[in-house]
Amino acid sequence: MKLKQVLADVKYELIQGSLEKEVADIAYDSRKVKKDVMFVAIEGTVVDGHQFIDSAISQGAGVIVVEKPVSVSDDNVTVILVKNGREALSLMSAAYFDYPARKMITIGITGTKGKSTTEHMIRDIIEKSGKTCGIIGTVGAFMNGKTIVTEHTTPESYELQKIFAMMVENGCEYMVMEVSSQGIKMDRVAGIEFDYGVFTNISPDHIGPGEHKDFEEYLSCKAKLFERCKVGIINKDDSHFEDIVKNATCKVMTFGVENDADVKGSHIEHVTQGGDLSMKFQAEGLLEGEVVVGLPGRFNVHNALCAACTGVALQMPKDVILHALEHVKVRGRVEAMPVSEDFSVLIDFAHNGISSESVLSTLREYNPNRIISVFGCGGNRSKLRRYEMGEVIGRMSELAIITSDNPRREDVMDIIEDIKVGMAKSNGNYVVIPDREEAVAYALEHAQKGDMIVLLGKGHEEYQEINGVKYHYSEREAIVKGMKKIYGKDFTYLL
Repeated sequence: MKLKQVLADVKYELIQGSLEKEVADIAYDSRKVKKDVMFVAIEGTVVDGHQFIDSAISQGAGVIVVEKPVSVSDDNVTVILVKNGREALSLMSAAYFDYPARKMITIGITGTKGKSTTEHMIRDIIEKSGKTCGIIGTVGAFMNGKTIVTEHTTPESYELQKIFAMMVENGCEYMVMEVSSQGIKMDRVAGIEFDYGVFTNISPDHIGPGEHKDFEEYLSCKAKLFERCKVGIINKDDSHFEDIVKNATCKVMTFGVENDADVKGSHIEHVTQGGDLSMKFQAEGLLEGEVVVGLPGRFNVHNALCAACTGVALQMPKDVILHALEHVKVRGRVEAMPVSEDFSVLIDFAHNGISSESVLSTLREYNPNRIISVFGCGGNRSKLRRYEMGEVIGRMSELAIITSDNPRREDVMDIIEDIKVGMAKSNGNYVVIPDREEAVAYALEHAQKGDMIVLLGKGHEEYQEINGVKYHYSEREAIVKGMKKIYGKDFTYLL
């Protein structure tokens, strides 16, 4: 592709060279540069890409895009100056891949909690209507049976546009993605006008060095999605609803339980059947009828209302919406493993005090005999998280089994000692079993009728990071192995 075509949507200054140059690909990592590849130098928070310009040129870069004036002695290299390298990278990547997002109906989801669950609910509604849908989020990108591992919830703009192009090639008519606040702040979705923007909720998170300086910035980034979409589907019950819609340029549709909304839920019930937990409620407004959600917790009523409202906006049939919500399953998000009629086993990604309290509060609403929590904390992270999780889980569980999570480069026993500091504040009952697989087996072996076992922290992840190495580990496999060892039953069909 000609350089002038790649730059079609970018404000730039030509410092030297020709716009007729052929661009074979785009790279923002100099190690990935090959002959005729464009190198985009970005001044990051940790590393300044401008210091790798000479390396990129020596590897064959024909075009260099910079954010500040630089001296390039090779006259054969074209130099382009832009104000914002990240924004330019996003716009150029879209042009390079021929604007793939415009060839699908695009749905972007933002919020603090519920993004992954709601994304899967919407995807299921679309696919049960007979359409093809790709998704991008915390657990990776998926399209037509293909899986792509992603580093961020919202991938870097080049990778994002490349995934969009793959979706188009694989026949996706729809695309649903999680749009993180960092993704908006770092211009990973610059230039994309979503057909639908979705807001689940907001609470303080991702605030600190390298993320957001304060809650106001975090909120502002979330709200920007509704200046970049045609229709906004927004939680009317969230206390920051007015802040989210204040500068919105889109048509607004709402969902909620406590306030009048386009799709409203009422008469909420908790349902237990065997080892499965679900919710039931009445929908009113643009969607009417009884809704059963195949996931536990009041927060999943909001997630289901959000997905239902989106389904209505997409003009999906009512019976398709209801069927999809009843049968939804989300990997690692209060995911039930039906291994026993006597007790429930659930897997969840909760890995801090707030999310753990939310999950345990949800389970308490089902009046279990006991809650048994299996958890650890990540290494090389704030010790405050360990104290908080220890205190919360100690307070809200009848039995806590403290084990390993991703110790990374820390000694797992040092992490456990920090967790015990928080646990001591709650006077909770606990045991320590450092090996996570053994901890899961212990929980299964000691379960009583009516108990709920919840494995917290790992969720969808299929590894444990120990001393810088990622070793294969799966909560599902640990449960299956534990049940076989204790009860002699084979549950491999659940994997």
